[in-house]
Amino acid sequence: MNTELRSKTRTTADWQAADAAHFLHPFTDFQSLAKKGSRIITKAENIYLTDSDGQRILDAMSGLWCVNVGYGQQALIDAATRQLKELPFYNAFFQTATPPAIELAELLAEVTPPQFKHVFFTGSGSEGNDTIVRMVRRYWDIQGQPGRSVIISRRNGYHGSTMAGASLGGMSAMHAQGGLPIPGIEHIDQPYWVEHGQHRPAPSRLKAGDPPRGAGDEGDLGAGISREQFGLVAARWLEEKILAVGVERVAAFIGEPIQGAGGVIIPPATYWPEIQRICDKYGILLVSDEVITGFGRTGRWFGCETFGARPDLMTFAKGVTSGYIPLGGVMVGERVAEALIERGGEFEHGYTYSGHPVACAVALANIKLIRELGLVERVHDDVGPYLAEGFESLKAHPLVGDAESCGLMGAVLLVKDKDGLKPFDESVGIGMVCRGHCFREGLIMRAVGNRMIIAPPLVITRAQIDEMMALIRRCLDLTLADARREGWL
Repeated sequence: MNTELRSKTRTTADWQAADAAHFLHPFTDFQSLAKKGSRIITKAENIYLTDSDGQRILDAMSGLWCVNVGYGQQALIDAATRQLKELPFYNAFFQTATPPAIELAELLAEVTPPQFKHVFFTGSGSEGNDTIVRMVRRYWDIQGQPGRSVIISRRNGYHGSTMAGASLGGMSAMHAQGGLPIPGIEHIDQPYWVEHGQHRPAPSRLKAGDPPRGAGDEGDLGAGISREQFGLVAARWLEEKILAVGVERVAAFIGEPIQGAGGVIIPPATYWPEIQRICDKYGILLVSDEVITGFGRTGRWFGCETFGARPDLMTFAKGVTSGYIPLGGVMVGERVAEALIERGGEFEHGYTYSGHPVACAVALANIKLIRELGLVERVHDDVGPYLAEGFESLKAHPLVGDAESCGLMGAVLLVKDKDGLKPFDESVGIGMVCRGHCFREGLIMRAVGNRMIIAPPLVITRAQIDEMMALIRRCLDLTLADARREGWL
């Protein structure tokens, strides 16, 4: 039987059996999945998926944070087809370039913050963050300070799953496998008020620009620190780490404007400006990982613009092509670019698919479409605020301790008791219980511990947000019923 005919005649059980026999999925317990069977997605249009059983599913996660312009955009399909016919591949080695890569580099210099005029292309965000490690350390070599090799990141941050990317990230489960992190990577705590701020006494008279304080130098101004004060406290952890490691050894700090895979952790407004001040004070490079937050997700082209940071380097991927073709890269600010270009000699780093012409052609069409549809402005002015209203209304639900959003990213915190945001016992797996209901009800919503998160396509309409919110409420009600029946409350 030919492959095309076999694909049309296979049942869901057939697909699941073949999947279990041959396909090792990312971040998966292979044995458990084989017993359960994968969900088989066969089609997609706009913000909806269809599985092999014909169920229609609202994709509130944009695939994997990436399908910003939605599924089925003909302009992107046509761009790929044209480029495949004309020049399906050539590399960027051997002092060679292709028109799509050059044109995309020009366009990225136009839509990114003004300090960025150069780009280094990769195949993914993980490769981009591996490039960050190489580029940061090379920069300090050129500066005659090779001892500045330590890069500081955050616990529960995510920067990919390659050796360097996973080391930069602060996921404990990842670090438990494969001897991670690699040397020269340090971590500070995440700016998550629920975890670190709600019961923390407020530091006396703390304001932006104050020197770092000892761990016990805190006032007695109430039962919990405000989110704004906490933003300053959390940023100071970077300064404390720099001083502990030694200024002469620290090369850079990297962070996601909003931690995505960590649970959509939205920092207080005071956090990033203070991080910027600290990086400037000690002369270290600031790296913004925009793999999730780039290309309109937060209501600005890039998350660093939303939160008031001026990074020296910026990783991107996902939304640059809306996931239609893999592509990633690093935007290189003038400070670093000048050193690499004028004094750096050969940079011994690169990938076969750096500047892949088909991927670059799709990215060009994707960015053009984002502009034509006014998606960045739409997220900022219309659907982002409308989603925020919907999330605010979720706070009345008995299971919801907090609900917050930024642009088209949102998180709902599930709690056992709203008083003090008391969590469920980890053994309950309340997030996974809720996620199971989401799948059955036709909604893709991700669970990260006790946080339920979304990042829908930027083309979502107000009516579709209403549809999504109704599904979320339905799944929260079903989860609450489970919790009451099982005695988890």
